[in-house]
Amino acid sequence: MKPKLFLTRMIPQPGIDLLKEVFEISCNHEDRALSRQELIAGVQDADALLCLLTDSIDREVMDAAPRLKVISNYAVGYNNIDVAYATQKGIRVCNTPGVLTETTADLTWALILAAARRIPESDSYTRKGLFRGWEPLLMLGQDVFGKTLGILGMGRIGQAVSRRALGFGMKIIYYSPDTDPSTLDFPAEKVDFATLILQSDILSLHAPLTDETRHMIGKAELKMMKSSAILINTARGPLVDEMALIDALRDGQIFAAGLDVYEQEPDFSMAMLELRNLVLLPHIGSASIETRTRMAIMAAQNAIAVIQGQEPPAVVN
Repeated sequence: MKPKLFLTRMIPQPGIDLLKEVFEISCNHEDRALSRQELIAGVQDADALLCLLTDSIDREVMDAAPRLKVISNYAVGYNNIDVAYATQKGIRVCNTPGVLTETTADLTWALILAAARRIPESDSYTRKGLFRGWEPLLMLGQDVFGKTLGILGMGRIGQAVSRRALGFGMKIIYYSPDTDPSTLDFPAEKVDFATLILQSDILSLHAPLTDETRHMIGKAELKMMKSSAILINTARGPLVDEMALIDALRDGQIFAAGLDVYEQEPDFSMAMLELRNLVLLPHIGSASIETRTRMAIMAAQNAIAVIQGQEPPAVVN
């Protein structure tokens, strides 16, 4: 008899095909997140859980699943899981690091260029039939070439974003206490947090979400930034105080911002929709066919390895 796996949301088919070789799968086939009650009901007889970052896997969920041996998160982050409690119960927690590094770096650069050169605003302007020919002051944006790129969190993704900046002739500065410049394969200057905020023309966030990093970019930090600066967040929404960001963009304290993640995702303030200098994306940092498929395969491999008594490819605890 096959062990049972509960899949909270459909993932690319290659991952499901791999899971079917080992598990009896129970799956949410609807294109929506499960309710709390549905999630708890789904895990009750599961040996393995393959979940998303949007699924809150806390004590109540784990206590409802006495047979659960592995929680395989279809994401790099795992702040949706009570890892300490899972460890206490002997449940392995796995994630999908590495496979989405380059794709997320690509998306970060898409946001940088879109915000700097007012791409979404220009697209909307053209589609509305407002374009009447070249104008000397039409949709003036900010140059990217030769500017200073600030990186908050020089991990895998922060480094991948930085490497792309070399082609734009940018100076790279970063704040990341655990990353020594000698370990990097590109020129970058390690600075303190205040210097990062003050000197960055483009500030890109790549830090994990912890108690220390929550609202790391707030009212005070936004006031310190250059009025020509651009803020990019493809990491975790709560790194930024969204209400402070709305005020800063509305008042012209910074030039623009680009967000792929939100503080209360999927909810966000409707005031954001009124800001022409804010680019909004629906959390698509890893949303390429190739990357999402690799994530599905790794998440499946993680669950299979634990059930078969092997060390998984990526384990958190």
